[in-house]
Amino acid sequence: ATEGKNEVPAGENTPPRAPQGKAGERSSVLSSGGQFFFEYLVVVSLKKVSDGGYEPKITYQFPKRENLLRGQKEEEERLLKAIPLFCFPDGNNWAPVTEFPRCCPTVGSWDGKCSGPFPVPFQPSGRGVRLPEVFCIISCLGCFGLFSKILDEVEKRRQISMAVIYPFMQGLRESPFPAPGKSVTIKSFIPESGTELIELTRPVDAHLEHVEFQALLQRLSPQLILHIFASAVLERRLIFLAEELSVLSQCIHAVAALLYPFSWAHTYIPVVPECLLDTVCCPTPFMVGVQMRHREQVLEQPMEEALMVDLCQGKIIRAVGDEEQILPLKLQNEVLTSLSRHNSNNNVHSSEQVNALVSEAFVHFFVRLVGHYRSHIKWGKGGHGTFQEQPFCKALSSKSCRRFLKKFVKTNMFSLFIEEAEKSRIPQEGE
Repeated sequence: ATEGKNEVPAGENTPPRAPQGKAGERSSVLSSGGQFFFEYLVVVSLKKVSDGGYEPKITYQFPKRENLLRGQKEEEERLLKAIPLFCFPDGNNWAPVTEFPRCCPTVGSWDGKCSGPFPVPFQPSGRGVRLPEVFCIISCLGCFGLFSKILDEVEKRRQISMAVIYPFMQGLRESPFPAPGKSVTIKSFIPESGTELIELTRPVDAHLEHVEFQALLQRLSPQLILHIFASAVLERRLIFLAEELSVLSQCIHAVAALLYPFSWAHTYIPVVPECLLDTVCCPTPFMVGVQMRHREQVLEQPMEEALMVDLCQGKIIRAVGDEEQILPLKLQNEVLTSLSRHNSNNNVHSSEQVNALVSEAFVHFFVRLVGHYRSHIKWGKGGHGTFQEQPFCKALSSKSCRRFLKKFVKTNMFSLFIEEAEKSRIPQEGE
């Protein structure tokens, strides 16, 4: 989920800002008392089954919701039933180990809502070989750094007792939800340590948080990245293949971040569990990652047109065929020129510099195409705006840009962006 702002500035040289969209939505199983940091904290453990394999099960849940209506209860059960599959997408391919590295995969959203889990594997306390377990936060936010810090605090308390986790999470849940850039301080008592003050800050702009464009650039050429971007912009079906779960998670999250200030509003699963591989048959847009061992099974599926990317070989293995012609040529070349700076042997960039360089190139692409959108919102006396689509598209002098724009304005991501812009008028000078 991409965090944004409500301000929507105008001007050819000013990047359009992402409006507060699906990241602020609430599920119907939530209480109506206000927005929370998280919806659930769950622990998923591997339990041995009769065939000798392991099955992931939720062994801890906070909060336990009571007095839910029937529909709300069914929705909660559906959500919690799906979580273990995404925490252990490898299925039965697990065995006890003596050490398990901590990582933070991004699971995303499988139903078009920004309520995907943020799972982190931990090694249970004890000696000898043990099965890993996953602590998972389910939230409507995409503040990965914030969740990582929360899970650090959870892990600290888990070393003492699972019972010590409850008061910390309860205090967090009862705390006022901060605005972007603001902080909240949580008081938490830990046995033998006393009361601690924990400061949690919500980032001003989380669109590059937990993003590693370097992972994408190391595996794909700039030209192929543009083909993928073109398909994503038109909300097509995209399938990524890789052997490692972390590669799938990093690369798909990076592709989704290229769309800023717009956001992907369809099925988004960086690592698809084996039992849900038929997702690739879905007729609606999706962006999913599949482990390489399932490649043949996926290729045998009766799927519609899709772009399939092999991240191991750095190539596209299935395409619609028009990817090179989707984007206006001049704008394509501008983005390629910007990306080529990353490959220069004379420049060594940090991860943050690469992220800024790549993001700037694609934001500039959108500025050139849609930066004039605010001047084509007609405001009524009640303060509500109406977007003038035809004048907006005709305002561009380039025929290729107009041709692309006529397709882009029909996408869901553009419609959601404009809907927010129509609600958020910025008073002009003299008003």
